[in-house]
Amino acid sequence: MKDNYQKIIDTYTPKEDILNNSIIAFITGGLMGIIGEALIEFYTFIMHIPSKEATVCMLITLIFLGCILTCLGFFDKWVNFCKCGLIIPITGFAHATQSAALEYRKEGLVTGIGTNMLKLSGAVIIYGIIGSFIFSLIRMLVGLV
Repeated sequence: MKDNYQKIIDTYTPKEDILNNSIIAFITGGLMGIIGEALIEFYTFIMHIPSKEATVCMLITLIFLGCILTCLGFFDKWVNFCKCGLIIPITGFAHATQSAALEYRKEGLVTGIGTNMLKLSGAVIIYGIIGSFIFSLIRMLVGLV
């Protein structure tokens, strides 16, 4: 009985093409980097914003685009194609936060959006802070030796 069930699962479970997915993620992640650099160049040379502030403007633009595309329903479709090429950059963080806000918006501003907006992305923030602390300690200890 278990063997038959396992055969059925193995038959109908979709097989991932890891090489193809990796190539697509690499290319789309690279395109995200090119878009980011193009935005920095735009803000620096066209808008005459200093490069340090242009980087912040680029991040804000990518976050805004990620949120807008999530609201319009395009981001999920693109992520299914692009895989980690869109999830890993800052756009993935914006998507995770915006998705949670959209999902709980009917429950109100405080108990819905305010309580649940950082549900998924909160873990990213916590582990980012912990990781930064640990690596800072390691770097400090290596510097003392």
